[in-house]
Amino acid sequence: MSMRTLFLKADEPGVRRAAEVIRAGGLVAFPTETVYGLGADALSGSAVAHIFEAKERPRGNPLIVHLADAAALESVASHVPPRARDAAARFWPGPLTLVLPRAGAVPLITTGGLETVAARVPSHPVALALIEASGHPIAAPSANRSGRPSPTRAEHVREDLDGRIELILDGGPTPVGIESTVLDMTTEPPMLLRPGGVTLEQLRDCLGEVAVLEGDDEKAAGRSPGLRYRHYAPRAQVIIVERGAGEVEVAPWLAAGRPVALMAQRPVSLDRPGFRVRTMPGDLEAYARDLFAVLRELDSTGVEGIFVEAVPPEGLGLTIMDRLRRAAS
Repeated sequence: MSMRTLFLKADEPGVRRAAEVIRAGGLVAFPTETVYGLGADALSGSAVAHIFEAKERPRGNPLIVHLADAAALESVASHVPPRARDAAARFWPGPLTLVLPRAGAVPLITTGGLETVAARVPSHPVALALIEASGHPIAAPSANRSGRPSPTRAEHVREDLDGRIELILDGGPTPVGIESTVLDMTTEPPMLLRPGGVTLEQLRDCLGEVAVLEGDDEKAAGRSPGLRYRHYAPRAQVIIVERGAGEVEVAPWLAAGRPVALMAQRPVSLDRPGFRVRTMPGDLEAYARDLFAVLRELDSTGVEGIFVEAVPPEGLGLTIMDRLRRAAS
């Protein structure tokens, strides 16, 4: 798979050109508020197949269908229960994906072979403009090679997919920086399958009882994009350590002459050859926004291990720890 990848500014002519590519069955990487997505016409099985090829993504992994507005849900879901409408009214446009029964118009390749569809309305103006201009719902997982850290800047997409897709729309860094929350509306109560930009606390505040996916529930996990396989992983080994324990944990690696990095939300005074420190923001929204970019950046320095001090698993901390655990698995 080799082609010339156009790299365009996400302005009006850029979006117009990208919409032509989508309509012609091609692939466009574009910014959403969460991460950059790799988009194709969600209702075209052949277009969607190219996403899996370009990403080297396993076929059984469902894709999120991006819609222009909540009204478009009727075209991709065969049934929209009242609580799904409540969630959409509260959180759309925004980083919440709802899992609903699939409408016949959505090909099975888009849903990972399932009778459920994952859908959301993004809040990024470029994403919305592209969906509008193309006239199609757009299926889009993150615009990276499968397993790599998600792309939060157009350059990250270029690193992974240059020569494999038709076009990259550069809309600057993404504001949320981690993927959407995935909520299964086919179960009672609704079940949180993947934590993301909308927190569990916010969902419970809106919907009342919300169950949380247990680690051994393979069937439910399969309904969510991005849960079945190793994800978000740099080449370096990611090791999660307790808060405050970074210096102690990196010592044996440094003693063995292995270059390592430490990500911590506090000042670290240890200064040794081969040791890099990234002080992460105390504010979890800012931490989430920087997370994947920092993993990629540290990875590019050639360290063998990236040690990360844990953050408390509340609010966005739950999402951050979810991504770090997957990167470390």
